[in-house]
Amino acid sequence: MTATITGNDRVSSAPTERPAGSRKRRISVPHLLLIPAIVILLVGMGYPLVWQFVTSLQEYGIQQQFGKPAPFVGLDNYIALATDPTMWQVVGRSLVFCFVTAAVTVAVGVLLAVLMTVVGRVVRLTLQISLLLAWAMPVVAAMTVWIWLFDRRRGVVNYLLDMIPGVDMNRFSWLSNPLTFFIVASVIVVWMSVPFVAFSVYAGLTQVSDEVLEAAQLDGANGAKRLRWIILPMIRPVLMIVLLLQLIWDLRVFTQITMLQDAGSKAGDFDLLGTYIYKLGAGSQDFGMASAVSIFVLALTLAISWFYVRSLLKEDQS
Repeated sequence: MTATITGNDRVSSAPTERPAGSRKRRISVPHLLLIPAIVILLVGMGYPLVWQFVTSLQEYGIQQQFGKPAPFVGLDNYIALATDPTMWQVVGRSLVFCFVTAAVTVAVGVLLAVLMTVVGRVVRLTLQISLLLAWAMPVVAAMTVWIWLFDRRRGVVNYLLDMIPGVDMNRFSWLSNPLTFFIVASVIVVWMSVPFVAFSVYAGLTQVSDEVLEAAQLDGANGAKRLRWIILPMIRPVLMIVLLLQLIWDLRVFTQITMLQDAGSKAGDFDLLGTYIYKLGAGSQDFGMASAVSIFVLALTLAISWFYVRSLLKEDQS
């Protein structure tokens, strides 16, 4: 006798679908886990930002610190800043400073990263440890050493330069002239920032294929051409991110400029945006104007960031 299997008795091999509610619960778990981090981010960064924006629309001075209501002035603080030539001098000075120092930092960092790829193991470890120590040094401690190096009476820099025939650097004051002041500040900022760039670029260089470089070398490309036409284009995303971070950090530099001003001059010609905001707020007790400048710096930072982020997005889509 032959047994027959009807269509109703046939076992279906198709997988059993889960209920829609189960899928929704499973999909929403990662989002639920993100909620605490998002809440902390909004509270930690959102509240100060909102408070600062509201303060920028008020006349907020020392009396408001002790409970007196702050008068609402609308956009008067922004209009006053827009018509203040001192403000735009500080903005121009800060932009030049951040672009120059960021460009020099990235250039020196790239050269050091390339150097780490071609030297031996001992030299590379020595260089990496030196960069790491420079990077890990506290800012205040490092600034104390740098101020001593450029001291007009006992500074090592003046002593060494004065030994050059025809150069008179005896008691030369680096921090009393705006040009030499910002040269010293640029040297310090570059010295503190180069390790980050060098390590980041070195990590990117380790991903460059040796076969590609060997093929280019066999085709007659020397070291400079390989760097210009092969290595730099391949690590361009790393360079873009590093340059963006350096521009943001150098635009907001504060501690180095403040400590140099303490050792030299606190005149307005030696101010960048960070110290200018500090003098408006803590110095003049005009927290409304200081908040308005801070919002302007935030908008400027977003504008610079958007330019580079858009370039990266276009590169990813191409």
